[in-house]
Amino acid sequence: MEKVTNSDLKSSVNGGVVDVYGEDSATIEHNITPWSLSVSSGYSLLRDPRYNKGLAFTEKERDTHYLRGLLPPVVLDQKLQEKRLMNNIRQYQFPLQKYMALTELQERNERLFYKFLIDNVEELLPIVYTPTVGEACQKFGSIFRRPQGLFISLKDKGKILDVLKNWPERNIQVIVVTDGERILGLGDLGCQGMGIPVGKLALYSALGGVRPSACLPVTIDVGTNNEKLLNDEFYIGLRQKRATGQEYSELLHEFMSAVKQNYGENVLVQFEDFANHNAFKLLAKYRDSHLVFNDDIQGTASVVLAGLVSAQKLTNSPLAEHTFLFLGAGEAGTGIAELIALYISKQMNASVEESRKKIWLVDSKGLIVNSRKDSLQDFKKPWAHEHEPVKDLLGAIKAINPTVLIGSAGIGRAFTKEVIEAMSSTNERPLIMALSNPTTQSECTAEEAYTWSKGRAIFASGSPFDPVEYEGNVFVSTQANNAYIFPGLGLGLVISGAIRVHDDMLLAAAEALAGQVSKENYDKGMIYPSFSSIRKISAHIAANVATKAYELGLAGRLPRPKDIVKCAESSMYSPTYRLYR
Repeated sequence: MEKVTNSDLKSSVNGGVVDVYGEDSATIEHNITPWSLSVSSGYSLLRDPRYNKGLAFTEKERDTHYLRGLLPPVVLDQKLQEKRLMNNIRQYQFPLQKYMALTELQERNERLFYKFLIDNVEELLPIVYTPTVGEACQKFGSIFRRPQGLFISLKDKGKILDVLKNWPERNIQVIVVTDGERILGLGDLGCQGMGIPVGKLALYSALGGVRPSACLPVTIDVGTNNEKLLNDEFYIGLRQKRATGQEYSELLHEFMSAVKQNYGENVLVQFEDFANHNAFKLLAKYRDSHLVFNDDIQGTASVVLAGLVSAQKLTNSPLAEHTFLFLGAGEAGTGIAELIALYISKQMNASVEESRKKIWLVDSKGLIVNSRKDSLQDFKKPWAHEHEPVKDLLGAIKAINPTVLIGSAGIGRAFTKEVIEAMSSTNERPLIMALSNPTTQSECTAEEAYTWSKGRAIFASGSPFDPVEYEGNVFVSTQANNAYIFPGLGLGLVISGAIRVHDDMLLAAAEALAGQVSKENYDKGMIYPSFSSIRKISAHIAANVATKAYELGLAGRLPRPKDIVKCAESSMYSPTYRLYR
């Protein structure tokens, strides 16, 4: 090999490009340093998503920040940029194409992304989150462009604190973490579950006003049992079966300890899409030592309870007079059931144990009854009541005569015509909630619920459905979307400086959401408010949650604000462009 001289390093390489750092002159065996040269130039500004405004930079800003010639001469304001974006987005044929376009926008122009999402939330929410995010996770290895969060794997054991310090932001307020084992109703997607924390935190910022720089998406990669992924050459995670037992617990504990050490007592850790056997254990283990929240258990429970509370105005009967039947006894089903029981116990001044008797659950083996108690998982045992065994949902409906039917099992079309007709035969206004998502996993469609009940059902779903016309009436079903709850809950915890999440905060969030349903909403058959006012809704939820934190003595931010709603509104991140000096 020829000796490389100093003059060689300064000479032009490959058509006149000066090889300043000796990268082109080095052989393939030589290591090089990944230099990043920062200069007072607009070129780097255009590639910084937090400050880039694209064609919205003013004439003065273009002079001050050396942008002349780097942009076309036209100046477009943010509103016109949004209009152009919408024209482009609507030209895509498939939702995944729209998802990828919005991801690219988020990586290029952060403020425009959030402004666009806030101003068009009803149209874009199904793209940014369910149901499209499910497909994005399935294909994450193929569409992966650049990291938007931290990937922590078994390879990082003993070094997780150092990994956290690699993230450029230091003031983190909300972390959403998954291990990818139960992504929506799609099962084990391993490392490709990262789409879920990224999507959730986009909603924390857009809907709840938590500053994007204070949000951290995390995927804990302990392997996957998904053979299709393990054999996929484009899979981005560890190619091994899932770690379990002590190895799994030690990695998660190191992560939780490192989070607290690095970011402090007040960082909210939201567990997302963990399998049942880990979800309940992690929540029980850390709820008394960390500020933790499981959206699948607690967030779903709060949003469903809000729908039930608001539906009282349509059924003309309090929740304590209803009988509830669940299809699904996993983390969502049992979480909802427990919060309903807590609400009824407070409503009736009765014990939670007594309130549970109004709530029945069906799992894969049939109605959960006392005779099955010895074989039940611990989280199902409180719901085992005295009754003869019943093997299927339809039989349970006929035996129990419920007034409310809730699906959370992820079994598509489980609410058959016979099921809906059985609910309608004993109830003037049967309340039916098909919560499973994505759409293919929904227990029934809005059209099926309204048609088979002859227009009498009060219906809500986990996935979005179009309005339904039945015998001259138009029914607008609403989505029991966790996005109603968790952004406002998170904001309330942040502004109060809460150190723990208490069940009474979940009740407070549900009551705040139910209180936002208008007469106009009720007239259309809706039991949730319009999503178009979600920032206002989130502010009220945040205020209720913060108020409860102060009442319980769990708030660390003192003194308590005089007007907590105004405090919440003023604390919310605004993505409107700022002028630069």
